[in-house]
Amino acid sequence: MPATLTPPQLEPRRVIDTPRDADNGAGGRPPVDKRTGGNGDDGGDDFERAAAGRRGPRERLATARIGLAFSLFGILLIFVGLVSAFLVTKSSYHVDAYDRVINSWLPTALPTILWLNTAVLFISSVTAELARRAMFHEQSIMDEWFGLGKPTSKRATVWLAVTLVFGMLFLVGQWVAWLQLQMQRVYYASNSSGHFFYLITAAHALHLFIGTALLIGALAVLRSSKQFATRQIWVDTTVWYWHAMGVLWVALFVLLDFFQ
Repeated sequence: MPATLTPPQLEPRRVIDTPRDADNGAGGRPPVDKRTGGNGDDGGDDFERAAAGRRGPRERLATARIGLAFSLFGILLIFVGLVSAFLVTKSSYHVDAYDRVINSWLPTALPTILWLNTAVLFISSVTAELARRAMFHEQSIMDEWFGLGKPTSKRATVWLAVTLVFGMLFLVGQWVAWLQLQMQRVYYASNSSGHFFYLITAAHALHLFIGTALLIGALAVLRSSKQFATRQIWVDTTVWYWHAMGVLWVALFVLLDFFQ
C-alpha cells in the first residue's frame, strides 16, 4: 500500500487590526481634537486612554464643565433669594391708624459710574473669550504638539492678563460707587432700598473677586503646567465662570436701575 503524506495542521495567521490613525513610529497623524484639546502632550488619543481605563482630555473637560455648572447653579440660587427679598420688601406696605398706606421704600439714585463699570465688565468678557478661543485654535495646538513652543498659552496669557486688569478696575469702580452713595448720605441701614443695593452689589463683587482669583490661578497654570489638557481646562472653566458673572451683573444692574 503506497504511503501517503498528510500536511501538518497550520495555525491560522492572526491579523492585528491597527487603527489607521495610530502612530506606529512612521509619522502617524498627531492625536489632535480641537473640540477637546487631545494632543501628544497629554499622552495619546482618547481611544487608547479608554482602553487603559483612564480619562482622556474630552472626559476631563466635560467633567470640569459639569462641576462648574453645579457651582454656578448654587450661586444663582443665592441671588434668586436676594432678588426675591428685594421685590417682596419693595412691594410691602402697612396701613396706619388713619387708613393711609405707608411704604417705607425710598428709591436709591444709582451712581453714574455703574454704567462705566458695566462697560468695563463687558470688555473684560470679550478679552476672556479671546483667551479661551486661543486655547482651542487648531493650528496653534498642532504647533505645540510638534514642540514648537507654547503658542496657545502665550496668546491666552496676554488676554487673561488684560481680563484680570479690567476685573480689578470693575471692583475699584464698585468701591467708588459705594463711596459716592455715602457722600449722598445713603448708607447700608438708611432705608430698605439702600440696604439691598449694598447687599446685592457686595455679594456680586465677592463672587467677581473669586473670579479674579481664578484668573490668577489660570495664569499660574499656563506658566507652570506641562500638560496641555490641564492648561486648557483651567482657561475654559475660568472664562465660563467669568461670563456667568458678567451676565449676572447685567441682570442685577437692570434690577437696581429700573425696578427701584
